[in-house]
Amino acid sequence: MTDREPHAVITQSAQLARRALFAFILTFVASRVVVLLIMSRRIPNLYFFLRGTHVHHLNYGIFLLAGVGAYLLFRLPQGRALRAAALVYGVAMALTFDEFGMWLHLGGSYWQRASIDAIIVVAAVLGLLAFASDIRKFESRHIKASIAILIAVVVFGVVLYDASVDLGRVEGPRLEALEAASSP
Repeated sequence: MTDREPHAVITQSAQLARRALFAFILTFVASRVVVLLIMSRRIPNLYFFLRGTHVHHLNYGIFLLAGVGAYLLFRLPQGRALRAAALVYGVAMALTFDEFGMWLHLGGSYWQRASIDAIIVVAAVLGLLAFASDIRKFESRHIKASIAILIAVVVFGVVLYDASVDLGRVEGPRLEALEAASSP
């Protein structure tokens, strides 16, 4: 095994993580926009109902995750098929974790804080997989930059949390009322 082979695997993994991250972010944004448009009655109700029960999009994500997992495990795809599987994986993760609060608390409002927190954590992990340098190649400047970024992210997280608590008090009841009004 040469020194190039492990690097090729890391590069392929990073490329797949970038595809998954791209699909994840795009799907999350699209799902939130569609839900807001449906709730505000700007587009028709596209929700799927089965015998009067609203089938949430986290269920689509779970089935997609099961399917892509089985495909990756049993088919061992390469090339274009593997890249497509990474995109489907990102879509499935976004659909599932967009409603994380609902499956964590077994119901409740779509606008639970836990869902946004889960999206941020999953995106951060995918981002690290996609863009983090190989730890063995870290130099002192990388470590210093990583510490600075970590401090900035923690400070940003604290500020974001405080702002979201205030925003939740203001906008939370309005979003919940909009959700209740859009239910059939």
